[in-house]
Parts: sequence; C-alpha cells; structure tokens
Amino acid sequence: MMILKKSTLAGLFFLFCHLAFAQDSTISAEKPLEDVMVTVFNSRVKWKEAPAAVALIGQKDFQSFSAASALPALNRVPGIRMEERSPGSYRLSVRGSLLRSPFGIRNIKVYWNQIPFTDATGNTYLNLIDLTQLDQIEVAKGPASSMYGAGTGGILLLKQNASFADKPKYKTQIDISAGSYGYNQQQVTQQYHSRQWSSTLQMHRLAQDGYRDHSAMNRSGIFWQNTVQINKHQIKSGLLFTNLFYQTPGGITAAQVAMNPRLSRQATPVLPGAIEQNASIRNATCWIGLQDIYQINKRHAIHAFIGYSNTRFENPFITNYEKRRERNLMTGIQWIVSPTENSDQFQWTTGAEYMANEAGIKNYANNKGTPANLFADDIIYSQQAFVFTQIKWKPFKGLFLQGGVSISQQDYMYKSMQRASELFNYRKIASPISPRFSFNYTVSPKLNLYGVVSRGFSAPTLAEIRPSDGQFYPLLNAEQGWNMEAGIKGVLGDDHFVFDISYYRFNLQNTIVRRTDAGGNEYFVNAGGTRQHGAELNIRYRIMQMVKGQSFDLEYKGAFSYQPYRFTNIQQGSLQLNNNPLTGVPTSVWVTGLDFKTKSGLAIFCNVNFTGKISLNDAATVFADPYQLVQVKLSQQLKKGNTGIQLFTGIDNLLNQVYSLGNDINAVGNRYFNTAAGRNFYAGFRISFQ
Repeated sequence: MMILKKSTLAGLFFLFCHLAFAQDSTISAEKPLEDVMVTVFNSRVKWKEAPAAVALIGQKDFQSFSAASALPALNRVPGIRMEERSPGSYRLSVRGSLLRSPFGIRNIKVYWNQIPFTDATGNTYLNLIDLTQLDQIEVAKGPASSMYGAGTGGILLLKQNASFADKPKYKTQIDISAGSYGYNQQQVTQQYHSRQWSSTLQMHRLAQDGYRDHSAMNRSGIFWQNTVQINKHQIKSGLLFTNLFYQTPGGITAAQVAMNPRLSRQATPVLPGAIEQNASIRNATCWIGLQDIYQINKRHAIHAFIGYSNTRFENPFITNYEKRRERNLMTGIQWIVSPTENSDQFQWTTGAEYMANEAGIKNYANNKGTPANLFADDIIYSQQAFVFTQIKWKPFKGLFLQGGVSISQQDYMYKSMQRASELFNYRKIASPISPRFSFNYTVSPKLNLYGVVSRGFSAPTLAEIRPSDGQFYPLLNAEQGWNMEAGIKGVLGDDHFVFDISYYRFNLQNTIVRRTDAGGNEYFVNAGGTRQHGAELNIRYRIMQMVKGQSFDLEYKGAFSYQPYRFTNIQQGSLQLNNNPLTGVPTSVWVTGLDFKTKSGLAIFCNVNFTGKISLNDAATVFADPYQLVQVKLSQQLKKGNTGIQLFTGIDNLLNQVYSLGNDINAVGNRYFNTAAGRNFYAGFRISFQ
C-alpha cells in the first residue's frame, strides 16, 4: 500500500509539470561564489579576499534538501558537523568535538542579524529557529576572539535580508511539505518593502512522529523582522516566539540496534526506560532584539544593539525532572572609524558586549514523567562581558591585514534556595588577552593566500557548571588554546572552478569533557588537552552553464575534512588516554554531489555523505561504523505572471543505511547509538505571489 501511495505521488508530480502553467525558470541568477561579499570581522570584502576560513550557506543550498532541517546543507561545508540524535535534538561543532555537548550548542557564538542569539552562559538554543528560512548563514571557523569574544569553535552569523523598493511591494509565500514517519510542515511568509521600510512576518509549524519509538517532535513559532531607514539611522528589530516539544528516545546498545534499530532506551534492573519516564524536552522562548546602525558621516559610524529573551524549559529525564526559567539581557556597541573616506583602505573598530542571564533551576525526582520530590532548587546569575579593538588595513594593493585583541570575563553567582540563609557562591573566570591576526594576499586576480593566528577562550556554560546532577562545580575552568592556519582560495578555468584549501593547527588546554556517575547523571571536568590539527578542501566546478546554446546548468560540489584529532596529556582514573582519537569526531568526511538545473525550471540535486568511523568513548575501545548517506531531490518550478510554484519530492538515506546521526559518547551501559531514519520520502510545494 505504501509503495502504491509513493508511486501515485510521483506520478501526479510529473503530470502536474506538464499542465497549463507556462514553464519558465524562476531560479534567480546568483552571484558566483568568488564575487559574494562576506561581512564577518567587519571585513566587507569578496569571499576569496577575506583573511579567514569563511563558509557561506544560502537559500540555494537549503533548497537542495528537505525543508525539515538545515543539517544536510550545513554538513556540506568542510569542518562543520551538525548532528540530530532525534528530531529537534541538535548538536553542532565547527572544527571541534562534541565532548561538551550531550545536547545543545556550546562553544560556538551565534548571532542573528548582528544581535547575539547565544546567551550569557555560552549556550545556544539553535533548534528554536527554522534555519531553512534564513537568507544566508556565514560561518567563520576557529577562534574569533578579536571581535566576538569568548569561544574556540567558531562563529555563525544568521542573516535575513532587508530590501527596499521605490514603490510598495507585497509578497506572500506558502510552503507545505509532508513525508515518511509523520513528517509534515507548513510555513507562511508575508513581506512588505517600500522606500524606507522592510518587513518580514513568518509563521511556521513542523511535526514528526519520528523513526524511533518515543521520538515525536512538534515546533511552532512566529518571527517578525522590521528594518526602517530614518535619515542616517537604519533601525532593525526582530521578534521570535517558538514553542518546541520533542521526545528524547535515548541511546541503545549495539545488540539492540541489531535486534530493532527503532527501539528507544530500554529499562534495566536499576533504571526505567525512556517511554516510562516520558523523557522529553519542552522549550517556550520569546526573543526580541533592536539594532541601530548610525552612519554619522563618511568617517564615523556607531552600531548598537539591545536584546532580551525569556525561556521556560522543562526536561523529564531518566533520573530526574528539571524545570528551568531563564531570562537573558544582551547589549553592545561598536564605534567604527575610517580616517580616510575610503573605508576599504583603513578601518578601526572598537566595541564591547555585555550579556546577563538569570536562571532558576529546580530538580525533582521523576516519577514516570511526573515531578515528585524536590531535591534541588537553585538560582544562578551569569554575566559575560568583553571589550575588543580591531584594525583592518590595506597598505598596498593586493595585501589585506587585519588584527585585533579582546579581553573577556565570565561571572557566576550561585545559591541554593533550600539553604536560603547561605550567601551566594561567586566564581569569576577571566580570560587572558586573546589576539587574532590575519592576512590575505592577492597573488593574482584569481588566486589568494591567507593566514591566521588566534587565541581562543571558552568558559564553562551554565549546564556544565551546574549540570543535571544538581551540584555546583565552581572549580571548573575555561578551555583555551592557540590556532594557526593557512589557506589558498581561487578560481580556475574561466571562473568555472572554485576552490578553497586550508590547513590548521589548534592545541586546546583544560579541555572540558563530560562524565556520568553510576546513576547516569552527568557532570563535567577539565581533563588535559587535545591536538586538533586538520585540513579542509572545498571545490565547486560548473561543468555546464546556462548560456547561449546551453539549456541547463550542471555543477559539481565536493567538500573534504581530514580531522586526525588526538587527546594529549589526559588521564581518566588510572587509564592513560594520550594520543587516543578524539571522541565523537570522524577522522575523515567527504561530501560530494551534483546539481542539475534546466531553463524550463526542472532541477535535480544529488548528494552523498561519506563519514568515517567515530570513536565513541575516550578509551577508543568502541567505534561507530562508517556510513554513506545518499540524498536526492527533484523539483520543478513554474511561473505565470506574478505567481510562482515550486513542486518537489525527495529521498533521504537512499541506501537504507543503519547509522546514528549523533551518538551518545562515553555512554553508561554501552548505550552509544541513536539510530537515524532508514530510507524515507518527502514531497511538497512552495507557492509565491506578489
């Protein structure tokens, strides 16, 4: 019956492609990658001239895959690994490991239109955002201390463009898709553009039953962005509200994967299972931000922002039931000076950011999904602040120099409300001076060399200094380390071949790693260091181009990451772990694919992800097998007047591989594996009119 439904769906899709709509390509002509401007570190130069390892992910990349997740598009970038242990449970690393991230996003700073989305404790609820609706994600790899403060992983700049028009314009877009395992998604976007005002209102809903038992997910939300141009001020505002719920099926053993990969965590003689305890997460968050870009004159500008967020977080877990209330304040200012009227020649940027977090955390015993006896009731105040100064300079044509320095500080104040008479425990974590120096040299109009030396600093997050075991760990120290890298960017063959090659050496000290006690509760410790040296290759080759005489585009994309990371000077009990492979990191990842498009609007996207074996524990005694993930998407774009329609259908995991898209590392009871969905299908449409 299922095969019949899929065949019927595919038949209707192809039939509709030949109906009455006049066929015309609605695929916009995009700038070649080498001509795209990047803004990270206030560089504002073409991609290949940026003195950094920068990657760009845009709408073209998102539309090559299912709209259910931005994960495949991000994983197309060398050095980035995004995981989803179950629908809604994201993890993300940039040139690093997931030692600190049992769930969530840590050690990576995320900005939404230049306003921090990462909170004062270093945590980021990235799963609140429908990333596929962004116009672009700009990723800077490695420590970014000179302008973005604490962090050793990298920077994500999430962007939604604001455009203005001489005459008022309205545009409405509706996206609907559905597929295997109960997947269904709806999105409505309303845009308005005029001479001085740009507004975007988005509403979305995503639901899935999930592949595994107890892995359902439901997310709904609204986002409203406004940009107003008033004289010398450009004022941007954003409002996000998201209500997220997802079940956490938990890890299972290799034997259970072989028996039934769809199982959730099973009960043991000591602990109940995920279904019995209703293991899940609820997160209701409201986020607002306001930014003012004030161009005083041709030589001076002030960029300032303020933001606030409020989170209600609830997590029934196997061993406890946590309720958390968080409030965040973020504010910052930058003064940008260009002594000459040509800001590309010389620019000096000085600024500061301040963020504060108040968290009230209560932990109860979990009685089959219901909070029982209260055993911890704490309040924690967190503050993060940094100041920085940065200079960019072009001493002569072809050489671009950039240098900066920052100083950060992280403060925690902790108190148990069950011992109200006690004073607050105070913990201050001050960073060393963290510099970043880089250069880009234009060897020829088509070839650029760049180099970077930077120091990173990353304080423990709230969930690490006060983890789910209900204890406070004031002696946990920050990670820090030096990164050195060099790279080549260029274009060959009449700009048809674009490449980016880089090699980096990052040595991290005081590495924060996750541990679990006999009852399965997590806590974190500093445990020696890691040697994270690697190489990356990213290429794009336009085999055929839609020009006169050609009716189609054919482009090859390839991304390769070599990551032979190792532990250094680390010991776990009596076990010496020196030179063991870094837990949770594949030594090699190769992502390759073909994009085919025709003038009639037909497009086929094929993508293959070859991921090598992954060490699952620090002792390197258990490994996840390599896997090959094949994804194919077929779309047809139609246009009549001001109305455009895109129909699409796709297959994920074409080879029906049994694999985990996120393992539980150092898992108690050998429950390492979170199996991802087998072969699955989706289809849908996008309609836009103005």
